[in-house]
Amino acid sequence: MSARDCIRAVAESLREPRSVNWISEQADAAWSTTNEEVQELVDQGQLRRVEAGETTRYQPDYTRLLFEEIRTLIEKNTREELRSELAAITEEIEEWQATYDVETWEELEQSLADGDLTSAELRDRRDVIAFWRENEEDRRLIKHALELYSDVEAAREQMTDMADRATS
Repeated sequence: MSARDCIRAVAESLREPRSVNWISEQADAAWSTTNEEVQELVDQGQLRRVEAGETTRYQPDYTRLLFEEIRTLIEKNTREELRSELAAITEEIEEWQATYDVETWEELEQSLADGDLTSAELRDRRDVIAFWRENEEDRRLIKHALELYSDVEAAREQMTDMADRATS
Protein backbone atom coordinates (compact mmCIF):
# COMPACT_ATOMS: atom_id res chain seq x y z
CA MET A 1 0.00 0.00 0.00
CA SER A 2 1.45 3.36 -1.00
CA ALA A 3 1.76 6.27 1.43
CA ARG A 4 -1.13 8.04 -0.33
CA ASP A 5 -3.29 4.91 -0.04
CA CYS A 6 -2.50 4.72 3.69
CA ILE A 7 -3.38 8.38 4.13
CA ARG A 8 -6.69 7.89 2.32
CA ALA A 9 -7.48 4.81 4.40
CA VAL A 10 -6.82 6.68 7.65
CA ALA A 11 -8.76 9.76 6.51
CA GLU A 12 -11.78 7.75 5.37
CA SER A 13 -11.97 5.86 8.67
CA LEU A 14 -11.95 8.91 10.95
CA ARG A 15 -14.62 8.87 13.65
CA GLU A 16 -13.90 12.41 14.82
CA PRO A 17 -12.18 15.47 13.34
CA ARG A 18 -8.39 15.07 13.25
CA SER A 19 -5.43 17.22 12.26
CA VAL A 20 -3.04 16.62 9.38
CA ASN A 21 -0.38 15.80 12.00
CA TRP A 22 -2.55 13.07 13.52
CA ILE A 23 -3.45 11.60 10.11
CA SER A 24 0.23 11.72 9.11
CA GLU A 25 1.29 9.84 12.26
CA GLN A 26 -1.41 7.17 11.86
CA ALA A 27 -0.57 6.65 8.16
CA ASP A 28 3.16 6.69 8.91
CA ALA A 29 3.61 9.18 6.06
CA ALA A 30 5.46 12.45 5.60
CA TRP A 31 3.54 15.53 6.73
CA SER A 32 3.88 17.20 3.31
CA THR A 33 2.49 14.14 1.49
CA THR A 34 -0.33 13.88 4.02
CA ASN A 35 -1.18 17.55 3.70
CA GLU A 36 -1.28 17.31 -0.12
CA GLU A 37 -3.47 14.21 -0.01
CA VAL A 38 -5.81 15.68 2.61
CA GLN A 39 -6.23 18.87 0.54
CA GLU A 40 -7.00 16.72 -2.52
CA LEU A 41 -9.61 14.78 -0.53
CA VAL A 42 -11.16 18.10 0.54
CA ASP A 43 -11.22 19.30 -3.09
CA GLN A 44 -12.91 16.03 -4.11
CA GLY A 45 -15.55 16.47 -1.42
CA GLN A 46 -14.50 13.36 0.49
CA LEU A 47 -13.25 15.24 3.55
CA ARG A 48 -14.53 18.38 5.22
CA ARG A 49 -12.52 21.03 7.02
CA VAL A 50 -13.49 21.70 10.60
CA GLU A 51 -12.08 24.86 12.14
CA ALA A 52 -11.45 24.47 15.87
CA GLY A 53 -10.01 27.75 17.07
CA GLU A 54 -6.62 28.10 15.43
CA THR A 55 -6.49 24.42 14.53
CA THR A 56 -7.83 22.93 11.31
CA ARG A 57 -9.10 19.41 11.52
CA TYR A 58 -10.63 17.11 8.94
CA GLN A 59 -13.40 14.56 8.92
CA PRO A 60 -15.14 12.48 6.27
CA ASP A 61 -18.26 13.80 4.60
CA TYR A 62 -20.54 11.36 6.40
CA THR A 63 -23.53 12.17 4.18
CA ARG A 64 -21.55 11.31 1.08
CA LEU A 65 -20.29 8.09 2.68
CA LEU A 66 -23.85 7.09 3.59
CA PHE A 67 -25.11 7.56 0.04
CA GLU A 68 -22.07 5.79 -1.41
CA GLU A 69 -22.74 2.77 0.83
CA ILE A 70 -26.40 2.72 -0.19
CA ARG A 71 -25.49 3.06 -3.86
CA THR A 72 -22.99 0.20 -3.58
CA LEU A 73 -25.61 -2.03 -1.95
CA ILE A 74 -28.04 -1.30 -4.81
CA GLU A 75 -25.45 -1.79 -7.53
CA LYS A 76 -24.06 -5.06 -6.15
CA ASN A 77 -27.29 -6.71 -5.01
CA THR A 78 -30.68 -7.51 -6.42
CA ARG A 79 -33.72 -6.39 -4.52
CA GLU A 80 -34.34 -10.02 -3.51
CA GLU A 81 -30.76 -10.40 -2.18
CA LEU A 82 -31.25 -7.31 -0.03
CA ARG A 83 -34.57 -8.65 1.28
CA SER A 84 -32.93 -12.00 2.10
CA GLU A 85 -30.08 -10.31 3.96
CA LEU A 86 -32.58 -8.20 5.90
CA ALA A 87 -34.47 -11.36 6.88
CA ALA A 88 -31.24 -13.10 7.95
CA ILE A 89 -30.24 -10.13 10.11
CA THR A 90 -33.69 -10.01 11.70
CA GLU A 91 -33.55 -13.76 12.46
CA GLU A 92 -30.14 -13.42 14.08
CA ILE A 93 -31.29 -10.53 16.27
CA GLU A 94 -34.42 -12.47 17.26
CA GLU A 95 -32.22 -15.43 18.26
CA TRP A 96 -30.13 -13.17 20.49
CA GLN A 97 -33.26 -11.66 21.99
CA ALA A 98 -34.55 -15.14 22.86
CA THR A 99 -31.18 -16.48 24.03
CA TYR A 100 -30.44 -13.59 26.38
CA ASP A 101 -34.07 -12.59 27.16
CA VAL A 102 -33.49 -8.96 26.12
CA GLU A 103 -34.98 -6.69 23.46
CA THR A 104 -31.95 -4.54 22.59
CA TRP A 105 -28.16 -4.76 22.57
CA GLU A 106 -28.20 -2.03 25.24
CA GLU A 107 -30.12 -4.35 27.59
CA LEU A 108 -27.59 -7.10 26.85
CA GLU A 109 -24.79 -4.66 27.61
CA GLN A 110 -26.37 -3.87 30.97
CA SER A 111 -26.36 -7.59 31.77
CA LEU A 112 -22.55 -7.55 31.68
CA ALA A 113 -22.67 -6.11 35.20
CA ASP A 114 -24.29 -9.31 36.49
CA GLY A 115 -21.84 -10.70 39.02
CA ASP A 116 -22.65 -14.32 38.28
CA LEU A 117 -21.33 -14.45 34.68
CA THR A 118 -18.17 -16.38 33.88
CA SER A 119 -15.38 -14.79 31.87
CA ALA A 120 -16.41 -16.92 28.86
CA GLU A 121 -20.00 -15.71 29.15
CA LEU A 122 -18.80 -12.13 29.40
CA ARG A 123 -16.66 -12.54 26.26
CA ASP A 124 -19.55 -14.18 24.44
CA ARG A 125 -21.93 -11.36 25.35
CA ARG A 126 -19.41 -8.69 24.35
CA ASP A 127 -19.00 -10.39 20.97
CA VAL A 128 -22.77 -10.61 20.50
CA ILE A 129 -23.13 -6.92 21.37
CA ALA A 130 -20.57 -5.99 18.71
CA PHE A 131 -22.28 -8.18 16.08
CA TRP A 132 -25.72 -6.90 17.11
CA ARG A 133 -24.67 -3.27 16.70
CA GLU A 134 -23.10 -4.08 13.32
CA ASN A 135 -26.27 -5.90 12.26
CA GLU A 136 -28.42 -2.93 13.23
CA GLU A 137 -26.24 -0.62 11.12
CA ASP A 138 -26.39 -3.04 8.18
CA ARG A 139 -30.16 -3.35 8.59
CA ARG A 140 -30.54 0.42 8.53
CA LEU A 141 -28.47 0.69 5.33
CA ILE A 142 -30.33 -2.17 3.64
CA LYS A 143 -33.68 -0.59 4.49
CA HIS A 144 -32.51 2.69 2.92
CA ALA A 145 -31.28 0.80 -0.14
CA LEU A 146 -34.61 -0.95 -0.55
CA GLU A 147 -36.50 2.34 -0.16
CA LEU A 148 -34.36 3.96 -2.89
CA TYR A 149 -33.97 0.92 -5.16
CA SER A 150 -36.67 1.91 -7.69
CA ASP A 151 -35.45 5.50 -7.86
CA VAL A 152 -31.86 4.41 -8.51
CA GLU A 153 -32.98 1.89 -11.14
CA ALA A 154 -35.03 4.60 -12.89
CA ALA A 155 -32.08 7.02 -12.84
CA ARG A 156 -29.77 4.33 -14.20
CA GLU A 157 -32.23 3.53 -17.02
CA GLN A 158 -32.52 7.23 -17.85
CA MET A 159 -28.73 7.52 -18.06
CA THR A 160 -28.55 4.44 -20.30
CA ASP A 161 -31.29 5.82 -22.57
CA MET A 162 -29.49 9.16 -22.84
CA ALA A 163 -26.18 7.44 -23.63
CA ASP A 164 -27.87 5.29 -26.29
CA ARG A 165 -29.42 8.39 -27.92
CA ALA A 166 -26.09 10.19 -27.86
CA THR A 167 -24.31 7.34 -29.65
CA SER A 168 -27.04 6.77 -32.28
